[in-house]
Amino acid sequence: MEDEVVQTEPLTKQDFEALARFRFGLRTYLRFSEEAVRSAGLTPQQYQLLLALKGFPGRDWASVRELADRLLLRHHSVVELISRAQKQDLVHRGAHPSDGRAVRVMLTPQGERILARLVALHRDELRRMDTAILPPAWDSAPQPDAPSPHDTTRNEAVPPHHRGDLGGELI
Repeated sequence: MEDEVVQTEPLTKQDFEALARFRFGLRTYLRFSEEAVRSAGLTPQQYQLLLALKGFPGRDWASVRELADRLLLRHHSVVELISRAQKQDLVHRGAHPSDGRAVRVMLTPQGERILARLVALHRDELRRMDTAILPPAWDSAPQPDAPSPHDTTRNEAVPPHHRGDLGGELI
């Protein structure tokens, strides 16, 4: 991607502000997610695994390869993640209905319960954040009412315990 910047129009200060505001909203949400997931006794990767399974289109299970694609991980990393989740009774493996070489992965009742609680928390947080994580509207006028990540007096979208250093693991 070096020196391959395709630019149709010059970037404005508002473009940079919009992208910075969007990224700040994403990081705030990701921090919330990581804290919520860890407080439930899961790792962020385990939460993503459970969500990928429950949210898989058209069925209640997925193969290891499909999960690797969804999680953007290598096959062997997903196998290890599934093994750890299986030891915690979050998922179980079963025979693939049409491919004897593949395994299908399904949520256990305990995995379903934990995931339902976490997804409800995430949904409520997204509702609370409202427009804080909307992608920038490049073709519209700047949003003067949007809070600045540096303006702590107007940063209602970010609770005080989520402000500050946004480093750490992306989930």
